[in-house]
Amino acid sequence: MNPETADETRLTGQLLVAMPGMSDPRFVRSVVYLCVHSAEGAMGLIVNKRLDNVSFAEIAGQVGIEAEEIRAEIAVHYGGPVETGRGFLLHSTDHVDESSLVIDERFALTATVEMLKTIAAGGGPKQRMLALGYAGWGAGQLDAEIQANGWITVPADPAIVFDAEDDSKWERALRAIGIDPSLLSVHMGRA
Repeated sequence: MNPETADETRLTGQLLVAMPGMSDPRFVRSVVYLCVHSAEGAMGLIVNKRLDNVSFAEIAGQVGIEAEEIRAEIAVHYGGPVETGRGFLLHSTDHVDESSLVIDERFALTATVEMLKTIAAGGGPKQRMLALGYAGWGAGQLDAEIQANGWITVPADPAIVFDAEDDSKWERALRAIGIDPSLLSVHMGRA
């Protein structure tokens, strides 16, 4: 891989953690797993905002999976404000199919009905998170938001991403890089 390509994709597979001064209410205290980052833009899934008004059974029914076929349940998350009717499965790489985007040795992204059927039947990847919608940024937009102190990057940890305890993911992601969330100010400056 040449240095330019490596630099362009350096944030792929990282977590973006919203800083306290995040002005966009859709991303306040969000933790986003960054699936793709390139010169053309970025795409990620918010991993810490569960949708309590949508069930896996409802989504499964919309794609033709009968209720009797469902042997496993999975929480549904708000993945972001773009294409909120579209489902994305972020999961471990122990089960991938030909349409899966393998991000690294620990994470893959799949958006197929076949994978939902596999999960409904009790199979599929051991670790998984289903999200409706995604977070997207145009060319240079995410880099500008990071430079403006909107986000901080944190190495992705499956224990944070796939854990069912969504309410503590923001704090745990910050603590993973040695930041005490209680010491963060909304008015952080730049030296």
